[in-house]
Amino acid sequence: MTTKLTEIRAEFEARLAALSDLDALEQVRIAFLGKKGSVTELLKDLKNVSGEEKRVLGQEINLLKRECEERIAATVQDLKAKELERMVNSAESYDITLPADLSTGSYHPITMVRKELVQIFASMGFIVEDYFEVTDDYHCFEALNIPKNHPARDMQDTFYLDNGQLLKTHTSAAQNAIMRKYGAPVRAIFPGRCFRNESIDACHENTFFQMEGIMIDENISISNLIYFMKTMLSEVFRKDIKVRLRPGFFPFVEPGFELDISCLICGGDGCPSCKNSGWLELCPCGMIHPNVLTAGGIDTDKYTGFAFGLGLTRLAMMKYGIKDIRDLNSGSLKTLTQFHK
Repeated sequence: MTTKLTEIRAEFEARLAALSDLDALEQVRIAFLGKKGSVTELLKDLKNVSGEEKRVLGQEINLLKRECEERIAATVQDLKAKELERMVNSAESYDITLPADLSTGSYHPITMVRKELVQIFASMGFIVEDYFEVTDDYHCFEALNIPKNHPARDMQDTFYLDNGQLLKTHTSAAQNAIMRKYGAPVRAIFPGRCFRNESIDACHENTFFQMEGIMIDENISISNLIYFMKTMLSEVFRKDIKVRLRPGFFPFVEPGFELDISCLICGGDGCPSCKNSGWLELCPCGMIHPNVLTAGGIDTDKYTGFAFGLGLTRLAMMKYGIKDIRDLNSGSLKTLTQFHK
């Protein structure tokens, strides 16, 4: 059996030296260490050996097994390194000016709505900003006139992190940073992903997308807010949309409103998407509270402004007739392949 051990070791080294890819290496592993591999068979044959010879051979076979395992592990790393080097060296031959092949996919419906809205608001003079998904209590709440222990916090079940920060619950968290960055006058939108510990159903998700917008200047009124909202909706849906404006409480605006649109999925008759009300809350909005302007360094004696929080996820549902909000984050091909172009 000692001679057989030597032969197997030599064969293993020869096959290892000849291979060039991970598939071939896997075949070598199976041939020697698999259930019916050469080394495994040697271990099985030990039952036919007795006494001191069995102990010595057992040690030698286990030593060979460990050597094979270590050599295979080292070869895996070596082959991966060589493949990476090959890819890097061949990168120069890749023509980055080649047109993209768009036949294999398309934008997510929320991305499509977001891109369209950015174009609409950019045409009306709004700048586009981005903001962190992880923020602090001050920007998400206190700078928005929501002090600690304020009952309005109960409306937003928040994901807090161990370091005291949190996942932003609304895109309004960017308001203070935008005001501090640009001052007044300013027109800005800042789309982003938000997080709340929601009970998930057809119209609620724990991860969703919004687009915040603010306009601050002299003599800004509710009339300006209504004009921009109607313009935006008519551009997005390419038709007149039935809307209603009702009072709503948000600590960072005064007065505050809920802008609802007639549910386009059921035509206003009532369905799970609109909680059988015929209306879908789309855009909380209002005149920016003086405390919020002051926190952002804006002179409230000179400037006023409006703010709105547009639900991109719900807007995508209305625009494309998606009945269940859960489909948007699920990777459901049944839903998403209809947007393939």
